[in-house]
Amino acid sequence: MTLIEELKYRGFLHQCTDEESLNKKLKSENITFYIGFDCTAKSLHIGSLIQIMIMRLFQKYGHTPIILIGTGTTRIGDPSGKDETRKILTDDEIKNNANNLKTVFDKYLSFKNEENKALVMDNADWLDKLSYVDFLRDFGKHFTINKMLTFDSVKIRLEREQSLSFVEFNYMIFQAYDFYELNNRNSCTLQIGGSDQWGNIVNGVELIRRVNGKEVFGLTTPLLTNSNGDKMGKTADGAIWLNNDLLSAYDYWQFWRNVDDRDVIRFMKLFTDLSKEQIDSYEQNSSKNINDLKIILANEVTAMLHGIENSRKAEQAAKQIFENKVLSEDMPTLNLSNEDVQNGALLSDLIVQMKYANSKSESRKLIRGKGVKLNGKIVENELQLLDYDQITQFENVISVGKKKHFKVIIG
Repeated sequence: MTLIEELKYRGFLHQCTDEESLNKKLKSENITFYIGFDCTAKSLHIGSLIQIMIMRLFQKYGHTPIILIGTGTTRIGDPSGKDETRKILTDDEIKNNANNLKTVFDKYLSFKNEENKALVMDNADWLDKLSYVDFLRDFGKHFTINKMLTFDSVKIRLEREQSLSFVEFNYMIFQAYDFYELNNRNSCTLQIGGSDQWGNIVNGVELIRRVNGKEVFGLTTPLLTNSNGDKMGKTADGAIWLNNDLLSAYDYWQFWRNVDDRDVIRFMKLFTDLSKEQIDSYEQNSSKNINDLKIILANEVTAMLHGIENSRKAEQAAKQIFENKVLSEDMPTLNLSNEDVQNGALLSDLIVQMKYANSKSESRKLIRGKGVKLNGKIVENELQLLDYDQITQFENVISVGKKKHFKVIIG
């Protein structure tokens, strides 16, 4: 199976500027490609996992990935897929976010193989040095307003009569220039991105053709949705983060264990290294053992991010909690000090501290909706207090919905 064939089998390929020519190039030589990641949050979430997995697959076939950290473009804000202007972050916030993002990639990509080890670059290295007048003179002439207005990132906002700042309007030019720089510096010939990046990617391909006279390619992946068509990455309970300080291995495992039956095989193709033969075998028998397949999916995906041992612990914790009805040492834990609970602790506050709700009002709303249990019993009072004796003398388990549980201990 060629790389293009595997991309299609696994569901990675959405659009390509010239699929036939790219296929020939991939079969005849190893190329350098890149995907950009802006630093808009402290962590990537599973909405970005499809991009990371396609990088992993390309590297497996011998190609060299460049992870382009966009500290430069983050200062502008990408309008793609957004109904309103992004919040402008401070330079310190962007730098902190960039450092956090980098920690995820070594779980999926090799930085040691000398032949095609992954590279990390930052577009601030060239964007910060640009002279605005010179940039407009040398590169602005290659972009027409007429064409830029046809791209979805611009057109949708204008059709909805929503504001689009001049700063955001320039984003697609800078993304195209990133591709130009990487082509010059690293002979990069392919940019990959989500389907909402198609217009920006095409701009880069055309800019390099006009300025350098070289053939390069663009490829997009489909938007990550579940079987109901809902965009993935965030849930009603919050984002499914990839950094473990924001989401535990147990909660990550639980997310994948509880995906819709219809999504299991598709997610095996996208987010695991299981072979085509294994997946096809599972698919033939999926109607008989779908819950077993969900556990395989959760184990494979969690092991890749958090390690085999943490994946195993998460599975065992789930079995103990849901099958044996006993506490597990691997259940997420909220550790409190004696000083924290001298006057007791509001249940709603503990849920917020555990980051299972974003605010006290959201936490209380969950309680009013009978979505919270304390030691297996539904909590009726949104102001319920755990007193000092109960917290210090007993191990208490708080359940938020059907899938999130944590224990409260002094320690």
